[in-house]
Amino acid sequence: MLSRLWLLFAQATTVGLALLFIVATLKPQWLRDAPAPARAPAPQVTIQHSAAPPAPGAVALPSYADAARRAMPAVVSVYTTKEIRRSPALEDPIFDRFFGDRAPGRGERVAGLGSGVIAAAEGYVLTNHHVVQAADEIAVALADGRRVPASLVGADPETDVAVLRIDATDLPVITLGSSEALKVGDVVLAIGNPFDVGQTVTMGIVSAVGRNNLGINRYENFIQTDAAINQGNSGGALVDTAGNLVGLNTAIYSRSGGSIGIGFAIPTAIVTEVMKDLIAKGRVTRGYFGIEPVDITPELVAALKLRREHGVVVRGVQRNAPAGNAGMEPGDVLLSINEVPVRDTPGMLNQIAGLAPGTVAKVRVQRNGREVDLSVAVGERPVPPERR
Repeated sequence: MLSRLWLLFAQATTVGLALLFIVATLKPQWLRDAPAPARAPAPQVTIQHSAAPPAPGAVALPSYADAARRAMPAVVSVYTTKEIRRSPALEDPIFDRFFGDRAPGRGERVAGLGSGVIAAAEGYVLTNHHVVQAADEIAVALADGRRVPASLVGADPETDVAVLRIDATDLPVITLGSSEALKVGDVVLAIGNPFDVGQTVTMGIVSAVGRNNLGINRYENFIQTDAAINQGNSGGALVDTAGNLVGLNTAIYSRSGGSIGIGFAIPTAIVTEVMKDLIAKGRVTRGYFGIEPVDITPELVAALKLRREHGVVVRGVQRNAPAGNAGMEPGDVLLSINEVPVRDTPGMLNQIAGLAPGTVAKVRVQRNGREVDLSVAVGERPVPPERR
């Protein structure tokens, strides 16, 4: 009995599968119309999509293209060549025999690269002193492709500023901005020709202002920025987001020679004053006291029994110098110059440098616990020797 039932079930199943195969092959639409099995409702998911793409011409993110467009035409490349002469010790025929024209030190011409900024329509170009130092020939390549010779108007090694002159027409001129208005965090652009790859714009922020005691220049008041500055950028422009010149790129801190985000620029407040002197007189005149200053340290406070923790102590006074003639003595603590407080050595040097030679400065010092007023006839700072 059971075997019959099983045989009947097997036959029915076989017939059913055969019918399903025939229907699926010949009439598949019959199967599609069958209602789908019910499914559990999908969980509710809320997705926030971005806004519609900006319309053509609209700016989705802040762009500094306008600032770069205004400043770039006035930034130039500066090419220099100078001859490196052989040492007299090598003036021996044996070197000529073995090396010929490639003898060590024989009149080899060395090429240099830097950047510059056109500061006046009369053809005056700002750059760094170290870019053109000891150069025999100087050429300037403009952003529009022109390449013209340049002459050195004057250079100031103590601030590392130099002024060139080119003879060309229709020159684009940079707009000077206010470096004094810069604040830490302001966006700035560095423009120049790094490694001679062509004009390049990098962006960063003002990392610090008033940087000094770096041992780069005699007079330091640098803008520090993390905008990438590399070899060839020296003398190029540091501009604000309006495209105005706020500094002249001059140095980087690096162990490898490449940018690591610590660059320094000379503020336009210094650059413009130096430029005026160089154009008018070919040199910069600065006030001069003839003293050797040193910042106050905790050790000096204890040794000299000072009543202040910051300021400048006169460590030495040169003979027949303005300060010595006015009665200043070693050990005096400088308190003020023309009623402007003296806070540290870099600030004091800038104060004295800004005095006009031939004028009289009112100087207050602290000596043996009491304040003394002196009248110093300001001299002119001697021109430092040129280093080659």
